[in-house]
Amino acid sequence: MQYRKVKILGTGKYMPKMAMTDEEVDRRLGVKPGWAAKAGGVGTRYYVSEGETASSMGAAAARMALEAAGLDFNDIDCLVCTSGTKEQPLPSTASFIQQALGAQDSGVPVFDMDATCLSFLVGLDTMSYMIAAGRYRYILLVASEVASAGLDWTHKESALLFGDGAAAVVIGPAEPDEASAIIHTSLHTYSRGARYSEIPGGGTRFPPQRPQPSERSFTFQMDGTAIYKMASRLLPDFMDELLTGANTSMKDFQLVIPHQGSAMAMRLLRRKLGIAEQQFMNITPHHGNTIAASIPMGLHEAIVQQRIQRGDRLLLMGTAAGLTLGGMVLDY
Repeated sequence: MQYRKVKILGTGKYMPKMAMTDEEVDRRLGVKPGWAAKAGGVGTRYYVSEGETASSMGAAAARMALEAAGLDFNDIDCLVCTSGTKEQPLPSTASFIQQALGAQDSGVPVFDMDATCLSFLVGLDTMSYMIAAGRYRYILLVASEVASAGLDWTHKESALLFGDGAAAVVIGPAEPDEASAIIHTSLHTYSRGARYSEIPGGGTRFPPQRPQPSERSFTFQMDGTAIYKMASRLLPDFMDELLTGANTSMKDFQLVIPHQGSAMAMRLLRRKLGIAEQQFMNITPHHGNTIAASIPMGLHEAIVQQRIQRGDRLLLMGTAAGLTLGGMVLDY
């Protein structure tokens, strides 16, 4: 039984101070004016500048989410950082977010969950069961990404897509008479595509102090064409299974909030799945691909822009390195 009476209580977002426009990307890549806008559909993405870190951004987003929920950190039972990038290999980024919140002596348990671009969706799905079981009452989920640290500017197709930023969501139990609930979640991983997007170096296979397989071992490498072909083939059946499991249909969704991968990925989703334009939350033009922060950023913007109301049915979905497909049906 997947149905859980769990509610999104508040959301928050933080964008770094330094904006990078498509025109600036064109100049940095040495391409013709207008190439980045056509190839990526981003417009403006943001990069961390002096003094900004994953933990400082995460803490700023968390404060906003807590305020929206009418809570403070003392009310939180657990903090989970749901990100695809880490501030450092050890300890968890969540530890530094707790510290940045001034709660370093609180004793609140914290840890990281990493499913790359679907980290937030996986964290929301997993931790909602802890609330449904009564283990925790209020949980703070934070996705804070510094994608710019790993960009390979010799690989134009991926470098132009990514941006930095953070988003946070507070979840808690829904009252019996409230419509809010998580209905159904599905995750499928097809590791045949595990090498299609990766950072090879930095782990135990290729640690920094040893010879690397490539001079670009510590930057993000992506085969966008292979990902597109594989996802295009798998998505229709995956979505049929998800909708069947939730006993719902595409027309029932007030809004679909996807992982903001690229303009090409956005077009693929809409065409393959028959999503109407008014149902589709596209924040790529002002954010870029912010890895795991993109779905909670889209959720935050949907609330702020009043595109959703309590009780509306939502679809959160996307793909991630691995290659993983994920989707969640919930009533806001």
